[in-house]
Amino acid sequence: MFILKTSSSISQVARLQSPKFRHTGSNCTLTFWYYNYGESVGAAEMQLFVDGLKQPTVLWRAYYNEGNQWLKAVIQLGRLPRPFQLSLDKISLGFYDGVSAIDDITFEYCALPPPTLTCEGPNHFWCRDTKACIDSLLVCDLVDNCGDGSDEDNCNPDLQCNFENGLCNWEQDSEDDFDWIRVQGPTPTLNTGPLKDHTTGTARGHYLYMESSKPHQFQDKAVLLSPLFNPCGKRACIFRFHYHMFGKQVYKLSVFQRTVSNSKGWLLWYKFGNQGNRWIRQTLYISSVKPFQIMVKGTVGDGFTGDIGLDDISFLGCTLYNGNLPTISTTTSAPSVPATLPMNNCTEEEFVCRASGHCIHMIQKCDFRPDCFDKSDESACVMELCDFEDKNHCGWHQPALEQMSGNDTIHTMNIFKWELGRGANLYPGQAKHCPLIDHTMCTEEGWYLFTDSSNGEFGDTADIATPVISLTGPKCKIVFWNHMNGLTIGSLELLYKTGNKTSKLWTQSGSQGPQWNRAEVFLGIRSNFQVIFRAKRGVSYMGDVAVDDITFEDCSPLLNPGRPCTSEEFTCTNKYCIPKDKLCDFVNDCADNSDESPTI
Repeated sequence: MFILKTSSSISQVARLQSPKFRHTGSNCTLTFWYYNYGESVGAAEMQLFVDGLKQPTVLWRAYYNEGNQWLKAVIQLGRLPRPFQLSLDKISLGFYDGVSAIDDITFEYCALPPPTLTCEGPNHFWCRDTKACIDSLLVCDLVDNCGDGSDEDNCNPDLQCNFENGLCNWEQDSEDDFDWIRVQGPTPTLNTGPLKDHTTGTARGHYLYMESSKPHQFQDKAVLLSPLFNPCGKRACIFRFHYHMFGKQVYKLSVFQRTVSNSKGWLLWYKFGNQGNRWIRQTLYISSVKPFQIMVKGTVGDGFTGDIGLDDISFLGCTLYNGNLPTISTTTSAPSVPATLPMNNCTEEEFVCRASGHCIHMIQKCDFRPDCFDKSDESACVMELCDFEDKNHCGWHQPALEQMSGNDTIHTMNIFKWELGRGANLYPGQAKHCPLIDHTMCTEEGWYLFTDSSNGEFGDTADIATPVISLTGPKCKIVFWNHMNGLTIGSLELLYKTGNKTSKLWTQSGSQGPQWNRAEVFLGIRSNFQVIFRAKRGVSYMGDVAVDDITFEDCSPLLNPGRPCTSEEFTCTNKYCIPKDKLCDFVNDCADNSDESPTI
């Protein structure tokens, strides 16, 4: 189907309408291919008209010439309980010159679950009227999965929030940088954030979002606090939520758990980067022997196209705690760790947790997941994120300097090496070849790591390395920002070292301009290795190399859940569970490639 110009009016609209549909199931998705090519081809948008609602909901937009190619659009419809109709509008203001076309329109997973004769077992729920059999994890999650609403009957409203009437019993944290915003319809910035909420699937519904535009800056944080919960018994407390992370500069959404009111808690889950224009469901299993609280933290990225949405938060198998969490003294910067190892029965192939004497496998040390209660297994490791503020090296070290004895310290002053720097400390003229501002704070007071090329000679190299990393997961990558500006820049390399073997993962040479540049390097599954930054000096002093905001993303190894996989998950050959939408995506999510098998 394509558009022919038939009118000479200034404002022209071509409209293609769908039949009227009765309803959809919770996983309904619409896909189509579109072609929008020409110098003055105009905009296009898909609108949703729901019976009983006066205002339509915009589901998709194309604003401009997108090249001589067919492109795929994927629109998440979700559960729509009322009759509805879709309208594809092509809008041209003034002169129309181009070709617009649409083809291969497909509705997928739009039917309600089929009725069944039986529905047995504790992991299933039998819908009252439709007689469908659904996973028990879908009960009381603010989504009508049954089609008759019976899976959402008799639910505790204190354990749910769809933000239609405010924040429910959740609160904004007063210790963060800014607040989450409750909104309807699209966020103010184009090409980022949701167009609609998850609860209703329309612009009428409400959700929370984190605004990434100014005055907010890179790594500013907005934190949402849950009510307090009682300790969990043998059955875990289950936390479900839907998140939306769409935009080129989306940074991070993370979930923490804490048992002390003035602590930052410990990380349960996080997601980095653009995840597409869709709401994504996440389920977390929480255990605790103490009353606890959940913290949802959004972190601003490096630009205004980084809005993050949050909707339909619910808990299952949890009970509210009528009390307050304890506090700890703010003068204590970290939990005390015994100087000597406690009594233990650990073998030489096991690591001894400092506080408890508990034994864990040595492969669990320095794997980006704390397995000891005191986190001592991750204490002498590289940090997941390092911004070098407070002059902290985050575990990165320079092997060549450490080999020098104390008597040789004076000789290290004039060698080519990595050191902490900031714009406020630069001497006149140095800003021409060294960063005037850091990447984290974007100020002259912010710190970064750099090699001072006024030291050393042409061809000298400086290495800074992580401690040995025991194991990483299948999606592990390292993201960092580099600054390479000057007339005689040498090179910067990212190396991978295991044993005595070193290989190159990434390299950049020569001047790259007076700005911070982002680099991303895939690591994947690796074991017992180090990551090394190697800077090579150019022919003169006008060539400093700097790095900042080094992040290891999605690097913790897969964790066997110790439970059967749900109907929304795929069971890997190694018994790990992954979401079914990760199948056949050319990524080894299972760590054994069973999710990419041709026999699936």
